[in-house]
Amino acid sequence: MVLKAIRIGAGLGFYGDAWRPVAASIERGGVQYIGSDHLAELTLAILQKDRMKDSAAGYTRDLVPMLTSLWPLAQPRGVKFLLNAGGLNPEGARDALVAEFNKRGWKAKIATVTGDALIERIDSLRAAGEPLDHLDTGASIDTVRSRLLFANAYLGAQPLVRALEAGADIVLTGRVADAALFLAPLIREFGWAADDWNRLAAGLTVGHLLECSGQGSGGNFNSYLENGWESVPDLGHIGYPIAEVSPDGTAIITKAPGTGGRVDFDTVRQQLLYEVHNPHAYFSPDVVLDMGTLKLDDLGGDRVRVSGATGRPRPDKLKIVAGYEDGWAGTATIGYSWPGAMRKARVTAAIIERQLAEQKLAYDEIHTEYLGYNSLLGDLADDSRIDELNEVYLKMSVHAKERRLAEAFPRQFPWLALSGPPTASGFSGIEPARQLLGLWPTLVRRDLVEPEVKVSLCETAA
Repeated sequence: MVLKAIRIGAGLGFYGDAWRPVAASIERGGVQYIGSDHLAELTLAILQKDRMKDSAAGYTRDLVPMLTSLWPLAQPRGVKFLLNAGGLNPEGARDALVAEFNKRGWKAKIATVTGDALIERIDSLRAAGEPLDHLDTGASIDTVRSRLLFANAYLGAQPLVRALEAGADIVLTGRVADAALFLAPLIREFGWAADDWNRLAAGLTVGHLLECSGQGSGGNFNSYLENGWESVPDLGHIGYPIAEVSPDGTAIITKAPGTGGRVDFDTVRQQLLYEVHNPHAYFSPDVVLDMGTLKLDDLGGDRVRVSGATGRPRPDKLKIVAGYEDGWAGTATIGYSWPGAMRKARVTAAIIERQLAEQKLAYDEIHTEYLGYNSLLGDLADDSRIDELNEVYLKMSVHAKERRLAEAFPRQFPWLALSGPPTASGFSGIEPARQLLGLWPTLVRRDLVEPEVKVSLCETAA
């Protein structure tokens, strides 16, 4: 029996992304699965701040309204969801979703994947011989051990496959590799072996092309050629990418008919190389992909065939992203208008720095930027017409170990409204200090993590 192709649609690309395009994929795109990536690299830090205020929090709050909106469309069509919206609290996410579904009388089997959280196991992992040094700098974890708040491993697709095999309609996870949300359905449907490296590499490619929502179908398209971003049609109604995948791993990337955006050779290849350090060794927990053998064929009509993936055996270690307390930030912003907007802003920055020195307010770091001039380009900003700028906003931020120092910083600014350079406006007020969380990437042996991964299944009470 020859299996048919499977159609998987992109969900969110980050916490807070739009889910309206997902409805179009469900209604008109013929998808059987939606993979939704809610966890950007920094999202766990955001969720940790939520959890510090409320122990029941720690998952992405867009989960419940998103599925409340989409489930009535998906359930009659048999569409299944895989979402890493569980964040730091997958079981809390499940409980919130079950409560909402029960209230509405909706029937669904919801699976939860846990075991990625390692914060309680840091010392035992080190005792087992894992140094957990910083992946980039080699610094010892001892420098932040007492300040660690969370630590989560990037899991692969296999526990998600088990959840689907158990009959789950909705799979909720914490930290998993983004592409695992899309690879798992392919493994489940096609029966790919855990060491079928080329097919797994093909599935990883599909996941990578779909994990960033509209960026895979013409959104954020950074090209200034004649077919560049301005030629992408109707971004206001963009369709998220859909992959039609065959059993051999060959995929056609497309989108729902009647939606905006564009799927062609250029938009697909830009997403393919997004966040890729070495295209010949793109690591995931399931396989290492060599993109050098991939072939992209533009079929026209918003259809691009992707084939030829080559894979190598999966790595022996999993990546961990950990977060630690990293002091406090104080920020203030004040604006100036023409003439001489930039000169006024620079004089103000010098006044503030002198005041800090006179008051002996010592900060670990002071960051100064000029919105309207160099906030995006930094040192690459063109200063040839700097005196002609209509307006410039001075934004200064400090990094301090103590909260009181961070809170003291914006209090240096209010008097400038009447006693500093002229045309001051747009003062942002006394902003509260923000607690900073630093990220600690590291590696851990997978055999110390995966045996503790658990999959649980519950059914709503409809």
